[in-house]
Amino acid sequence: MTNTFSEISIPELPLFKKGKVRDVYEIEDKLLIVASDRVSAFDYVLPTLIPDKGKILTQLSKFWFEFTSLVCPNHMLTADVKKFPTVLHKYKDILEKRSMLVKKTSVISVECVVREYLSGSGWKDYKATGKTSGIKLPPGMKESERIEEIIFTPATKAEEGHDQNISFKEMQKLIDSKLARKIKKISIELYQKASLHALSKGIIIADTKFEFGLFNNEELFLVDEIFTPDSSRFWPMASYSPGRSQPSLDKQFVRDYLESTDWDKNSPPPPLPQSIIEQTSERYLEIFRLLTGKNNL
Repeated sequence: MTNTFSEISIPELPLFKKGKVRDVYEIEDKLLIVASDRVSAFDYVLPTLIPDKGKILTQLSKFWFEFTSLVCPNHMLTADVKKFPTVLHKYKDILEKRSMLVKKTSVISVECVVREYLSGSGWKDYKATGKTSGIKLPPGMKESERIEEIIFTPATKAEEGHDQNISFKEMQKLIDSKLARKIKKISIELYQKASLHALSKGIIIADTKFEFGLFNNEELFLVDEIFTPDSSRFWPMASYSPGRSQPSLDKQFVRDYLESTDWDKNSPPPPLPQSIIEQTSERYLEIFRLLTGKNNL
């Protein structure tokens, strides 16, 4: 039986931030990021845990941080628990595979979304306005259709509630204009590199989101997670067909299940049935195996 973790408590360290999935601790001038097995959807943390989810998110991010390090430096120092400070060694069994020691940065308060396919909030915006994040797209496009040119569609980071799509011009008003242009360029380069790798494994990355931080208020670092089932849409190429939503190997499976229930999205969410838990876990493991080429975490 796989052990699942909802809360990972480390009393010796001050809690820096508690996210929907990750708990972040301060340790000297660094941060320890610990990914739980919690799952969130529609701005709620569900009462159900997904076995091995935290490990998959951490190990997949580790893979991608290494894979993209020449495109943009990232905050990862090590994901090897044996190299963690001594105070953490007694938590080895809990932290193994699901934690990462990182540089502490000042996080830039913009979600950096890159899209090559019209789905999710991008599709909703397009249906309503013919645009997404202020970018006009050709008329008559279908759901899940490939966009001719990769687009950068930023969003504001919300501590509570939904992130709000904004235009690139609005992003330039929120942060330094030169920095915004640099982030846009790097985001698209990161997507292109990862997308080519994924396509070689039979996977379409329809869209993804990044977070960036400034180290010592000057050096731009990629932070948080990248190209995971929580931050990206992964579609099997073999079943891709525009004009409908796509079978996915990501968190969309959980969202789709919740949409099929009578939950009103304004009250505590219902627990997931065992079959949905198992299928979600299988999808996360499958995308990990396909993208990394590893059979085991």
